[in-house]
Amino acid sequence: MAEIRNADTRERILDAAERLFMAYGYDGTSMRQITGEAGVNLAAVNYHFGSKEALIQEVFRRRLDWLNEERMRVLDRHEAEAGGQPVKPSLIVDAFFGTLLRMAEDEARGGMTFLRLLGRTLTEPSEFIRVFLAHEYKTVMDRFKEALFRALPEVPKAEIVWRFHFMLGATSYAIAGTDALRLVTDWQIEEEDSVDRLDRLVPRLMSFLLGGLRAPLPQFAAPVTVDRG
Repeated sequence: MAEIRNADTRERILDAAERLFMAYGYDGTSMRQITGEAGVNLAAVNYHFGSKEALIQEVFRRRLDWLNEERMRVLDRHEAEAGGQPVKPSLIVDAFFGTLLRMAEDEARGGMTFLRLLGRTLTEPSEFIRVFLAHEYKTVMDRFKEALFRALPEVPKAEIVWRFHFMLGATSYAIAGTDALRLVTDWQIEEEDSVDRLDRLVPRLMSFLLGGLRAPLPQFAAPVTVDRG
């Protein structure tokens, strides 16, 4: 019975921290807020996690472990179906970004709360969180990078890396919330398009990401040479 109570307490703390970190950011959330939201005392947080830093790492780990395993599972399936041929770029993008976006519909996996937390954290990361996330993502990032290299042999590898970087940035910005979108409401978009609707966000974002991945290669200006004669 004690083990069940401990597990329940631990999950309540994680749920509360997830909501508060999403709303106020890591630096803007106090341990007092977390204990109040979870209905526990500080000793309980220290017992289960030891520190605020360890707590936010566990908030991410309980979601990212599943997310990255699911991404790999989907890519494994696509590669098996491709029978040794490169996987289509659209399927690779969907396996990585689509899997993330579909989490928003699954409250058991954190739903939109976790997506907004992830988006907010990626757009304004603390240094230790950046290092932590880089470690958590390394294996899956390497795997998807290689899949894109195979799928787009005519595109320089450096260009693929940059485009994937831009895709990560666009996705992080999109899932962080719609406050920035409200800054441009004078562009006269329809009201139904100005609210945070997942059924429209997902197809819009996926279309944008694929367009960026398939865009013509940039033309760089030739380096200027100085005649020293």
